[in-house]
Amino acid sequence: MPELNAGDTAWMLVSTALVLFMTPGLAFFYGGMVRSKNVLGMLMQNYFAMGLLAVLWSLLGFTLAFGDFGNAGFIGDFSFFGMEKVTGAVVHLGEGSSYGPLALTIPLVLFCAYQMTFAIITPALITGATADRMRFRGYVVFLGAWALFVGVWSIVVYSPVAHWVFSPGGWLFKRGALDFAGGTVVHVNAGIAALAVVFVLGRRRRWRSVC
Repeated sequence: MPELNAGDTAWMLVSTALVLFMTPGLAFFYGGMVRSKNVLGMLMQNYFAMGLLAVLWSLLGFTLAFGDFGNAGFIGDFSFFGMEKVTGAVVHLGEGSSYGPLALTIPLVLFCAYQMTFAIITPALITGATADRMRFRGYVVFLGAWALFVGVWSIVVYSPVAHWVFSPGGWLFKRGALDFAGGTVVHVNAGIAALAVVFVLGRRRRWRSVC
């Protein structure tokens, strides 16, 4: 039976903090590339994602991404709904494994937090598509719709794709898929969504290219 390892836990705590810092870093990065009147809007969109996605991931996202290892590999179940059973190192979960597919040397709640940081930054990346396309005043009006979009997208799109690739029960994981630095779950996912947002919002108004 695997035992909790202090070194692994310490390293994952540092890694979780570093990945979480990427989201405010992304906010300032995007804010630095837009006109001054839109900087606040870019910051708000990214910081808002941190609050909303942290709650959604804890309640539903994590269980849809990493629950139920015996299904067809397309989406998880409600095994960890509301952080249920997320204590200690998970063992004896899943069929055909003496320790279970999520047998860890770190606390499962830490694994959940680490994965949460990726769930946060993925929709935050989509905000690059709104750069200079919305005023802050328009963003405030749009906030309810944006919250709905980010929430639904994270549950309907991000969590299933994370299950495919990151979860031991995912159909792509079982086929040996390797996801380097979130290239599939994070970047391809966010890129396609951003492209859809661009089509919906249209071209930037009163913006002249320097090229």
